[in-house]
Amino acid sequence: MNKNKQPDTGEGNLTLIGHLVELRNRIMKSLLAILVVFLSLIYFANDIYELVAKPIRDQLPEGTTMIATDVTSTFFAPFKLTLVVAFFLAMPVVLGQIWRFIAPGLYEHERKYALPLLILSVLLFYAGIAFAHFVIFPLIMNFFVMASPENVTVTPDIAQYLTIALKLFFAFGLAFEIPIATMILVIAGVTTVKELSAKRPYVILFCFVFGMLLTPPDPFSQSMLAIPMWMLFEMGLLMSRLFKPRKSRDEYDHPDPEEAENELTKKTDG
Repeated sequence: MNKNKQPDTGEGNLTLIGHLVELRNRIMKSLLAILVVFLSLIYFANDIYELVAKPIRDQLPEGTTMIATDVTSTFFAPFKLTLVVAFFLAMPVVLGQIWRFIAPGLYEHERKYALPLLILSVLLFYAGIAFAHFVIFPLIMNFFVMASPENVTVTPDIAQYLTIALKLFFAFGLAFEIPIATMILVIAGVTTVKELSAKRPYVILFCFVFGMLLTPPDPFSQSMLAIPMWMLFEMGLLMSRLFKPRKSRDEYDHPDPEEAENELTKKTDG
């Protein structure tokens, strides 16, 4: 059996307790990274909230400000936002710990994809957040302000706005990971590009259902999430064509005779 095609067993022959201990260590390292970033940012909590609230403040009528209907919101809203921002900034460390935990279960030729996929997943996650903040937020907030009745003054509550903002951040951050999920499924041999292409109508339906669940209850917001998700799925299909899927276990146990003969010839010539 070809050694290069076997999973890395150096760390893979762990007992269940060993895997649980390793998982705990990975989680603790991730939480520590988030805590370090959070403590570094807590002093700038109000400034961070001002930055996130800029899309709606720019759309408010002149002389109108945001309000706090709960006296504790002025503290907890910036505090909560800073904690979430710390998680976003620590995402490279978190994803790195996830990759290190699952890497021993991958075949050697698959592990070379780990670093590119890790870097791409981090970049896509940040791209999703940036897309939500700089493109989606101004459009949605302008839509809500313009749609308000003429005699109603728009004075959004800071806590409610933060809830909507964080929901959209997570929604678009996760949505932009669709190409990574698609490539992983193809590389792992779970499915193929052809099979995924055949299921395109169901994927489009899922995108709109996902957008309905994670965005404000209006068709405009749902479409602004669903359509990019669909485009990202199509991008994932294109990128998946560049990768060779994992062979099944039967193919490793019973390799093609011609392929085995070619490998034997290469070894002999070497």
